Amino acid sequence: MGPRRSGSRRQNVVAAVVGVLLATAACAAAQLSQSYYASTCPNVETLVRGAVAQKLKENSNAGPGTLRLFFHDCFVRGCDASVLIAGPDDEHSAGADTTLSPDALDLITRAKAAVDGDSQCSNKVSCADILALAARDVVSQTGGPYYQVELGRLDGKVGTRAVVKHSLPGAAFNLDELNKLFAVNGLTQTDMIALSGGHTIGVTHCDKFVRRLYQFKGAAPQNSPPMNLLFLRQMRQTCPLNYSPNTVAMLDAVSPSKFDNGYYQTLQQMKGLLASDQVLFADRRSRSTVNYFAANQTAFFDAFVAAITKLGRVGVKSAGSDAEIRRVCTKVN
Repeated sequence: MGPRRSGSRRQNVVAAVVGVLLATAACAAAQLSQSYYASTCPNVETLVRGAVAQKLKENSNAGPGTLRLFFHDCFVRGCDASVLIAGPDDEHSAGADTTLSPDALDLITRAKAAVDGDSQCSNKVSCADILALAARDVVSQTGGPYYQVELGRLDGKVGTRAVVKHSLPGAAFNLDELNKLFAVNGLTQTDMIALSGGHTIGVTHCDKFVRRLYQFKGAAPQNSPPMNLLFLRQMRQTCPLNYSPNTVAMLDAVSPSKFDNGYYQTLQQMKGLLASDQVLFADRRSRSTVNYFAANQTAFFDAFVAAITKLGRVGVKSAGSDAEIRRVCTKVN
């Protein structure tokens, strides 16, 4: 009888946590609006879009970096641009945030300057909203869907580097670990697989997958999803044992510079670099969704828009909380 009561208590706790998450997401959705700046800064989307286009023309690497920046920001302390704060406890000097793109940071800085350069908009648009808009514009300007962005976020005042490591997915995560982390942020397995599709324009450093290249047991990496052997040999040339820390490889072997469904086709071909990517096809529980997105780009786009909209509601800060609209997106505390 004791174990049953204990299990029941655990179920009640889980139910309560899920209830809080759903209530928080509903509250965030209610306070955000696509027309939030209609009267205070009607040109905000045009200004951000122009800054994104100019930066991508100069350096296309800023595109995937900006999308990753938005994801990392929302998963650590919520979508409050705290990832952009520089100081003694800054997030971008901890864990996976240490490899965030300098070009992405520059893109957001330029977009903020463009917005504040409009006298009607100066100091009225949060860095968190600019980051959300820039992520959308990166997606649309690299071939992906254009979607409406909900706005009205405030910027967090502090970063917390101590929580970064435990808030972001690891390169070797299995499906259960991925689902658990995304569920904490109110996102489903389908949302997770759709957001992983953002890797269609991404790169990764050798240290994130080099173990998969050299730690083999028989015909497959030990404790890791399988990999195409010809692709394996190619990647060993890209990332030898004495690889440079700056060396990167494309996450989408099919169409690495275009936001499309090529990422899922990469996984079908067993060419996923990160174990956390390839596991989406290797695990039967998620394989059907990968196959669906690989065959139907429209379905992927629709799922991605739904998922990134939900992502943009995570941990949104509002008036009356420990938040503000920052004058600059990167500052010293």
